[in-house]
Amino acid sequence: MHTVKKYSIEWGGRTLTLETGKLAGLANGAVRVQYGDTVVLATATMSKNVREGLDFFPLSVEYEENLFAAGKIKGSRFIKREGRPSDQAILNARITDRSLRPLFDYTIRNEVQVVLSVLSVDQHNDPNYLALIGASAAVMISDIPWNGPICGMTVAYLDGQYVLNPTPEQRESSSMFLLLAVRDGQIVMIEAESKEATEDVVVEGFKFALEAGKPVLELIQQMQQEVGKAKIQPKRAVRTAEQQVAYDAVVAKANDFLKANIESLFGIRAKSERQEKEAELKAKLFALFELPEDQTVANKVFDEYYENAFRTLILDKGVRVDGRAVDELRGLYAEVDALPRTHGSAIFQRGETQVMTTVTLGAPGDAQIIDGIEPEYTKRYMHHYNFPPYSVGETKPMRGPSRRDIGHGMLAEKALVSMIPDKETFPYTIRVVSNVLMSNGSSSQASACGSSLALMAAGVPIKRPVAGIAMGLIMTEDTKTYKVLTDIQGIEDHSGDMDFKVAGTTLGVTAIQLDIKLGGITLDICRDTLAQAKAARLQILDVMLKAIAEPRADLSEYAPRIEVIKIDPERIGELIGPGGKVIQGIIKETGAEIDIEDDGTVFVTSLTKEAMDKTKEMIAAILKEVQVGETYTGTVTQIVKDRNSGKEIGAIVDLGGGKDGMVHISNVCHKRIMSVSDVLKVGDTLEVKVMEIDKEKGRIGLSRKAMIEPGSPDAVCDLAKEAPASDRGGFSRGPRPPFRRSSEPTDR
Repeated sequence: MHTVKKYSIEWGGRTLTLETGKLAGLANGAVRVQYGDTVVLATATMSKNVREGLDFFPLSVEYEENLFAAGKIKGSRFIKREGRPSDQAILNARITDRSLRPLFDYTIRNEVQVVLSVLSVDQHNDPNYLALIGASAAVMISDIPWNGPICGMTVAYLDGQYVLNPTPEQRESSSMFLLLAVRDGQIVMIEAESKEATEDVVVEGFKFALEAGKPVLELIQQMQQEVGKAKIQPKRAVRTAEQQVAYDAVVAKANDFLKANIESLFGIRAKSERQEKEAELKAKLFALFELPEDQTVANKVFDEYYENAFRTLILDKGVRVDGRAVDELRGLYAEVDALPRTHGSAIFQRGETQVMTTVTLGAPGDAQIIDGIEPEYTKRYMHHYNFPPYSVGETKPMRGPSRRDIGHGMLAEKALVSMIPDKETFPYTIRVVSNVLMSNGSSSQASACGSSLALMAAGVPIKRPVAGIAMGLIMTEDTKTYKVLTDIQGIEDHSGDMDFKVAGTTLGVTAIQLDIKLGGITLDICRDTLAQAKAARLQILDVMLKAIAEPRADLSEYAPRIEVIKIDPERIGELIGPGGKVIQGIIKETGAEIDIEDDGTVFVTSLTKEAMDKTKEMIAAILKEVQVGETYTGTVTQIVKDRNSGKEIGAIVDLGGGKDGMVHISNVCHKRIMSVSDVLKVGDTLEVKVMEIDKEKGRIGLSRKAMIEPGSPDAVCDLAKEAPASDRGGFSRGPRPPFRRSSEPTDR
């Protein structure tokens, strides 16, 4: 039934295998990728019909995290199948989309869908870069036109060496981690995070990746040559000779008008003013044509002419559409304490991009639990990004975070995460939220700047502030001449050749994200971009530090306080109590939050000093070692009866702190009494003395009579019935009834 073809190479010390011909045979292209025991199925499918009315290439990428790949069943009791994609799945889908899209013909209007299904994961080899390889191979062997292939990979910088496709342990120990898509001699996509890596270290990492990707690119090309389908030609609109003449006349007339008027749009810094000028110019252009179809053609001519004009202006004169030089930043503004009741807040603005960022501090238990196909872990630092429609002067439904929102939030999170103090230094869970209030380019990097300001305002002792900047590129068609642009705005992002975001400190780079519009960029462009970005980053940091020079020494009065207590790990059970009864009792009484780690570290989080002190006192009481001879004031919780005879033999007394002991009937009064309940009732408060402790069984023997001098008045005992001499009433000289273990139920 199948004609299976396999292609394998040794890559990074492991075998990479690409297989086709067995699975998903009705897709235009399907490839199974295996690396170690991680397996990803990539499929590429194109619709047979053109979608009319589109002005963009309709590519969609879906990344499916199947829990069976990791041998997991969903934790929900009611829903067991996979639901909405996780944030990581969304990020992986975006990474693949950003890598594939630049190499398609943007005029294609047939829908293309790439589906990436993780079928097996070994927790050593990450499926995200295998998905990139699989997608590249699937599109290459399909009949879908595409200018590939590409190779995806990860690179870590560890102990002065570059490691290809590192394990999770190596990634954790590395000072820089790169996820890249490369083609022959060019870089197509970058996702990077590092601990202040220098620009030279970053560029050498790119160089290492370009060399490492060559064997995989050759393998995919071999597949395409041997089993690839002939590429189809996208359907184009065909004009008759008469239609072509009319079309050319409209284009010529529009070009003549724009040649005389296009310069009126240049040199305007305000986005709204430039948009108004564009609208006026378009209205005058459309007035030259009566037919709606001619106006549609004129609109297309306008867009192309405007783009070519601003590109030519930059390449020939080094002047941008708003009049800036290629390395010039827009105006900068930084402010902290923008909101009165948040734990930290800031506003950062660059040109017409404005972001308000807030910081909220929480208890360690507020950390986010991540449960996907990778082993479960927690995040104590989170950055969330929101892009409301009013930020660009538009209206549209707000249905929660988009894929773009999730991606931009994660980029800003990567930029700061290496600067966040460790849990031992600052045990708080930290949630940062950036709300974009205005946007005209690079709101994600403005979010990174705002995050640094808000964190310092909140008193989070970050190592150093981080600033981010978006860099652009304008290149000639022959790729021989180019200009790198600092601080790109909307039109330069939309019509330029790249969006190269760089975040970092005064010492080095902390995060990078690269998207391109052309086939790829060289190492020289990367090197120039990083150098120009560093100069801009230092300018931005100067402005930020004028708003707040360093993290505040004190937290906001509205932020919770956390104190750390160290206890013996073997006594964690005492603090928690049976079924969590003890710790829940403390939380209920004080209102504080308590988080306990396996090493005996106890985090107490409270909004008030009183609650903090009360909680610490209660914990101390629970963990206090009871000693023979100590006295306590306790409460009777139960009258204990002999299981066989039914006679009362003692009373259980709560000593506080989750401990209790038993006063045997012989230790209630100096005289013999008939029953314990003649003297003691549940709820009575009394003073007792610790007479004996059985540590092995957790039993404490108490005495009431030891607190009363023999012969002194004892009002309660004096009124109690005395036991007859013949009735020993539990006063046997033999073994006493066993004391109750403090953790056992009191109901016998």
